[in-house]
Parts: sequence; C-alpha cells; structure tokens
Amino acid sequence: MATPFHQLPALVAHSRTLVHVVVETPKGGRNKVAFDPDLGVFVLKGVLPEGHSFPFDFGFVPSTLAEDGDPLDVLLLLDAPTFAGCVVEARLIGALEIEQREEDGSMLRNDRLLAVAANARLHKGIKEITDLSNEMLHEIEHFFSSYNAVKGGEIKVLHRVGSKKAHALLTQALH
Repeated sequence: MATPFHQLPALVAHSRTLVHVVVETPKGGRNKVAFDPDLGVFVLKGVLPEGHSFPFDFGFVPSTLAEDGDPLDVLLLLDAPTFAGCVVEARLIGALEIEQREEDGSMLRNDRLLAVAANARLHKGIKEITDLSNEMLHEIEHFFSSYNAVKGGEIKVLHRVGSKKAHALLTQALH
C-alpha cells in the first residue's frame, strides 16, 4: 500500500536542500482543497468569492506539524498549475511569518513557506525571497489577507524571512 501523503518524507532523499510539497489547491483555482489524513483523500474546504483565485499552487510539506496543528503551508512557484495530490520537489526561498486571528478572536501563528519547484523554468533564477519583486510579495500577502477575511479572520505579516529561516521553520516542524 502507498504511503499516505501526510506521511511522505519532508526532505528529498537525494538532496540536502530540496523538500517535498504536496499540492492541495492549484494556481488559478477558486476551490480550496485540503488533504484529510483521517479519510486519506482530498476534500473541498471552501470556495473563494468570484474574482479571487490562488496566485500559485498551494500545499504542505509532509511529515511536519506547524503551530496551528496542520502541516507547514507552502506557496509553490512553478510554470503551470499542477493538481491536487501532485508531489513536487522544491527549494525553499523564504517564508512569511504570519499571525492569524481566528473567528473566536484568538491569535495563532500560521507561517507560509515560499518555494520554487526544482524543475521550474520561469522561476529557476529565484533563490531567495529577496529575488521576488515587492509587488509580487505584496500581492501574495494581499491574497492571504483577503482569503482569511472571507473566512471571518485576519492576518498580520510579522516578517518576510529568507531561505535560511524557512529551513529553520521546517526543522522546527519536523516530526
């Protein structure tokens, strides 16, 4: 039997720097899809309003556990959208350290790693978060802010951090 997505290794065996990313929601999608480890399948978690869509593929690093109780979230830059359940080898370029207000008013850390697919052509020159334009980073932050606002929450980006700190967040979340 195949290894469940959430139990795949976080790190790519043949590399010191690449990680596995399990795509949940492809770029351009309005449907928020998430892997449900109890069911062992991908489930529809919500639908974004008309005019909103995911700016890049969105997923998680398997075999990790973040402060919010879920695997580490990853926004994945690659040339074209993939599909829910696609496992992509990627390099971390940084992270957005985020504080998120939940519907009940509590505050929770919910960082988002930023990564580039190892096989990307368009983004192959991007090695660090500082290689992204301020406009692109602002749009990514705005997406996460509006996405959470639709659900009745809000976020505050505490810091934009580079690949070294992203790897530290990953190491902290490995289980």
